[in-house]
Amino acid sequence: MSFLASGLTPLIQTSSFSLWHYRTDDIRTDVTAAGYFNPVSAQLKPGDLMILQTADALALLPLRSGPATGPGVTLDGAVSPLALLRSAAQNFTVTQAVGAVVRTIVLAPLAAGFITGGSIPVSAQVQGPISQVLVSVRDSSNQIMPTPQIVTVSGGYATAAIPVPPVGTGYRIRVEDVQDPAIAAVSRTFSVTPPLDGIQQENLSVILMENGYALLRDRA
Repeated sequence: MSFLASGLTPLIQTSSFSLWHYRTDDIRTDVTAAGYFNPVSAQLKPGDLMILQTADALALLPLRSGPATGPGVTLDGAVSPLALLRSAAQNFTVTQAVGAVVRTIVLAPLAAGFITGGSIPVSAQVQGPISQVLVSVRDSSNQIMPTPQIVTVSGGYATAAIPVPPVGTGYRIRVEDVQDPAIAAVSRTFSVTPPLDGIQQENLSVILMENGYALLRDRA
């Protein structure tokens, strides 16, 4: 059979690396044949990894130019049993199988800037056995700002509304697995500006209170 576009899914995508999942009813030897992935040659880059799920095997394969696949590692497959002959009347068989579990967190894009006094809507797609995530705001020094939230994953998604931090730049949103913080997604940097009705000094800078939030004019 030929390549099936609907079977290819990106699990992790960055500017320099991608982890792909490809599911097909073809057998592994057909999928790893030269030219199989030509229809998506613009997407598959050398150095990417692919979790390949075929009719006869589950494997983790490196991608090469072409695109082509390297030999990789077989995680599960049709393995001939090992027969141990104990007597003329008794046979024993031993079969080994290894399965892989994929856990990923993909953070939805955020706006480039926010205004103090509001909240930041955070949404992340979660795949794999992750029941709860920790959502936090990090400053430019990677310090956690107040009010991080633990959010329960529902239907493969985690959503939260985080208070906007004080006026500043270099902030990031981080979403991580509560049980394994190494499984995480981090947003690009964003800035926080004061509201339009903030009280300004003669140099046009906004007067801030001790907690870092802008001092507003009385609208009465």
